[in-house]
Amino acid sequence: MTMKHRDILDVITAQRTVEGAGFPVRRPFPTAQLDNLDPFLMLDEVGPIDWPPGEAQGAPDHPHRGFETISYLLSGEKLHEDSAGDSQIMRPGDVQWMTAGSGIVHSEMPSPAMHERGGRAHSFQIWLNLPAAHKMAAQRYQFIANDQMPLGHSEDGLVTVKVIAGEAYGVTAKIDTYVPVTLQDWDMQPGATAKPVMPPEQQMALYLFEGSLAVGPRARIIEEGQLVIFGDGGAIDLTLDAGAETPARFLLFGGVPIGEPIARHGPFVMNTREELMQAFDDYQAGRMGLIAR
Repeated sequence: MTMKHRDILDVITAQRTVEGAGFPVRRPFPTAQLDNLDPFLMLDEVGPIDWPPGEAQGAPDHPHRGFETISYLLSGEKLHEDSAGDSQIMRPGDVQWMTAGSGIVHSEMPSPAMHERGGRAHSFQIWLNLPAAHKMAAQRYQFIANDQMPLGHSEDGLVTVKVIAGEAYGVTAKIDTYVPVTLQDWDMQPGATAKPVMPPEQQMALYLFEGSLAVGPRARIIEEGQLVIFGDGGAIDLTLDAGAETPARFLLFGGVPIGEPIARHGPFVMNTREELMQAFDDYQAGRMGLIAR
């Protein structure tokens, strides 16, 4: 039986906005064009921006309930702190996977050294929904340092994959997830070709953040800042022309759709409006805790 290659359903260009205390964001979703990509709720490319000394900005103390936040750092340094007692300085290549569950307060700010000296800041902030059965789960913090990240490589050496979640080139991620998901950082050099086979039950997408790339059975050219949504199937066709001036770098991600109602507002994502109102009440009453400093 011939494996079905995934067609392109849609291509969306990310929108630019400003978040937190004033950092620039490129966001493919949620927007008016695409609300979510079940089970993923949000994908933000933060920066890149070059901060002068003393001016770097971040996301001060704020709450979450009902989903997971994923931070993936490309450049710069962040200090993560939360009301569960976790404190971690993130450096380039590090991944922080935080399950907010029943409620947590956290902050992601430039590290003291980053704030003092300035420098380039570039990262991804990703929100992943939790099924109703796990929305009130206990808080959980998973951290993978860059030098502990599983790496997959093509035989010709032209493709390198950081496997944050899922599997690529025989390498499996270390992250434990509530729903089956894929999240990978792909680097393809000029002349590279790949046909990764993704689990057919997962809805898949690709977000290109460096270079250009030919994608899909018809080799559609995708440019930096564009999101590709794939249809059903297994294999995904990826090619970078040998004459390309720069490598292509992208997130390949997806998951098994949860398929439940979503009630979201600000930092909370629940299933009903009543649950949403309860989340606000619990936060305002201090039941999600405070960051101890």
